Order: sequence, then C-alpha cells, then structure tokens
Amino acid sequence: MSEILQVEKINSYYGKSHILFDVNLVVQEGKTLCLMGRNGAGKTTTFKSIMMVVPPKTGKVYFQGKDITGYKTYQLARMGLGLVPEDRRIFSPLTVKENLIIGMSTGRKGIWNINMIYEFFPVLKEFESRPGGTLSGGEQQMLTIARTLMGNPAVLLLDEPTEGLSPVMVKTLKDLVLKLKDVGTTILLSEQNIKFAMAVSDYVAIIDKGHIRYESDIETFKMNDEIKKQYLAV
Repeated sequence: MSEILQVEKINSYYGKSHILFDVNLVVQEGKTLCLMGRNGAGKTTTFKSIMMVVPPKTGKVYFQGKDITGYKTYQLARMGLGLVPEDRRIFSPLTVKENLIIGMSTGRKGIWNINMIYEFFPVLKEFESRPGGTLSGGEQQMLTIARTLMGNPAVLLLDEPTEGLSPVMVKTLKDLVLKLKDVGTTILLSEQNIKFAMAVSDYVAIIDKGHIRYESDIETFKMNDEIKKQYLAV
C-alpha cells in the first residue's frame, strides 16, 4: 500500500492565532481516511492547509512523494488534489451541466467524464439543464462532488459533506462514497457524523484543539467507546 498524501508536523495560524499544532496525517492510495472532531477542532483548517489556502507556517505536505508546501491552490488542483469545500460553492446561475464542464478545466485524464458522472449521479442527468441554484442542499452537494470528480483528482478531499443534509440524503451520500471506493477513489474525509464515518472509512484520525489525539483503523475505533466519548461527545 503506498502513501499518496502525507502531512508532516504542520503548524497553521489565522493571523496570530495558532490553530494546528504539529499535525501529522497519512492517506493511503485507494483508502478513505476520516478526520474527525468537534466543531472548531481544526478539521477544515487542516484541509485548507493541505490545499495551501491557509499555508502552514512550519511543517511539510507531500503529494505523490513530492513536497508541495507553498504551492498555489490552483496548481494543486491541476496536480490532482480535488477539494469539495464545506460551503459547496456551486455556480448558482449556471446549469448543472455547465457547472460540471467547469470542473474539467484542470485538464487531467482519468475515468471521469460527463457520461460517467451521470451514471454515478442520475439526479444530475435529470436536472442537467436546471440552474445549480435551484437544486436542494443535498443535490447541490452531489453537484459539488461531481464537479470536483470531473477534474479526475488523485485524492478527493471531502470537507464535512453531510453537514446540513437530511437523513435520506446522508444515506444517498454514503452509498455514493462506497461506490467511489469501489472504483478505487482515494478519499480524505472530514466529518462529525460518526455513523456515516464508520460506514465509509478505512482509518480514523481524531483532531481536538488543533492536535491529533488518536489514530486507528476503523474496526479498532468502532470498539473504542471511551475515545468517542472523550473527543466526539457520543
């Protein structure tokens, strides 16, 4: 099993506020690592640091064996890091299909094209001519994931994908992530929904107050009620 994405001892700040403290993460190719933690624990900042939206002050990020610390965000997208942000950021006036076509702009080759997307996301095919802004929250989440996949990323970073979704949409999203895993997608997931995380992840890392407090495979985590209670208030 090869390591495709490594975060080594990164320290990140917002202004003078120290947010991440010596954070380490390793994402294995073809696997799903879930970064878990309460609100404000540092999950989104970790994602933003990997994507150099909030560049780490110290530490390194490696992608496919290359030190990418200090690269521009658009360069990382072209290299194959695909971020699905927490706030979705679809282009509301554009149609579903136009949103998807924009996702192709990285120019990477791979399995994802419009036909493959419509196979995985039948609802998007149904609504391809509708403006993105008219879709429900769950449908917009699907569109954001699909748009990112159109760039054929080597690693898909899903930041809080179940946030604000109905239980029905969470189940739909779970089924989708499991299908993505079946075609070999490497996923770094940030999530508070423990049930969802346990259903789709291979490994777990728990972040609390900017520190990684716990790491294990998913089966070990499932049995560790003490850790869930301590850091996830379950």
